[in-house]
Amino acid sequence: MTWQDGTFAPPGEAAVTGDLFSPACPTRQLLDRIGDKWTSMLIKVLAENHPAELGFAELRRRAPGVSNKMLSQTLQSLCRDGLVTRRVEASVPPRVHYALTALGLSLDAPLAAVRAWAEQHISSIEECRRRPGQ
Repeated sequence: MTWQDGTFAPPGEAAVTGDLFSPACPTRQLLDRIGDKWTSMLIKVLAENHPAELGFAELRRRAPGVSNKMLSQTLQSLCRDGLVTRRVEASVPPRVHYALTALGLSLDAPLAAVRAWAEQHISSIEECRRRPGQ
């Protein structure tokens, strides 16, 4: 059930209502997650390879600049939120594979629209940043 303020009731639980401007609001916390640059990059990389899985090292290679720690934290959050699946291969050393869930794949289009907007408007943004007093 969706409430007017945009919060949701988890399955089997009472609805959580809140204020999007409150740090405790579940919707705000989700927006914080999906608004993160690494989340956007990883969703894009995984969507480009869907339904194939990618290993940790391959994800790191395709997301230049991400540290091992940040990649690990972001993947953990995406898995916890049900956007990414994690499969551990029993080998020495163990290999870990990641793939988008259907829910994660549904996030690719909205994030692609935001990325396209950024690419379309970056020159205007940079021009504004160069103005004195900005």
